[in-house]
Amino acid sequence: MQWRGRRGSRNVEDRRGMGVTGAGGIGIVGVLLVLAVGYFLGIDISPIMGSMEQGSQTTEQRELTPEEQEVGQFMSVVLADTEEVWGKVLPEQAGVEYVSPQMVMFSGQAQTGCGGASSAMGPFYCPNDQKLYLDTAFFDTMQQRMGAGGDFAFAYVVAHEVGHHVQNLLGILGQTMQIRQQSSQADANYISVLTELQADCFAGIWARQANEQFGTIEDGDVEEAINAANAVGDDTLMQNAGQAVRPDKFTHGSSQDRMTWFKRGFTSGQLAQCNTFKEVGL
Repeated sequence: MQWRGRRGSRNVEDRRGMGVTGAGGIGIVGVLLVLAVGYFLGIDISPIMGSMEQGSQTTEQRELTPEEQEVGQFMSVVLADTEEVWGKVLPEQAGVEYVSPQMVMFSGQAQTGCGGASSAMGPFYCPNDQKLYLDTAFFDTMQQRMGAGGDFAFAYVVAHEVGHHVQNLLGILGQTMQIRQQSSQADANYISVLTELQADCFAGIWARQANEQFGTIEDGDVEEAINAANAVGDDTLMQNAGQAVRPDKFTHGSSQDRMTWFKRGFTSGQLAQCNTFKEVGL
């Protein structure tokens, strides 16, 4: 992905220099809240992260490493690209003005408008404060434990969470949350899957439009994003955690479905082609 020397977003808050490692200090109630948030808004990687450390840890100021600084610059450029793309696509295709979200980068844990956040749950979007939250160490997890490395794979993760913000602006996210609260567990899981697959489709739209506007895609980039979609499928995460694959427990969609909907958005570039809810009449 060609990103160096390009505009970065001003909507970035970097808390990593204030962070701690692990989930210490959150406590069991905080951990449960974190997993509840990740359950329907983010990429819940807790099945492959093992047990989360608990107990009190002190927060210390620290200097960011050169690698962390570069990741921060990259995330800023990716977020700027989403601003450019959705600032054009959303008014043209939906008649809705795009309001950019903020991105918060943290280390270990963070306080959010949706409660406490831990790195164990992966990146997520909080509709209460319209911010994306991610511990950039997640990208090491993607590369080393999921086999889904590459800058465009990491960009896909951000684009997916921005997809949730687009859903929020369109009123979709609030509607699905309300339906989930009134549904059985199985139906709530299914609505969650449809929500996540639509965010994947929106990420595909971003990839197509970003390439058309900025020419950022290089050979192998789209394959990196598709591989990332495959790596965060519920069935793949369950298998990697040594668990039986239970489709009734899916909350984000199978690897195949996640790849399919990303490619559908990338191929069409159209919001109308991302209606995952059509078959259930929502």
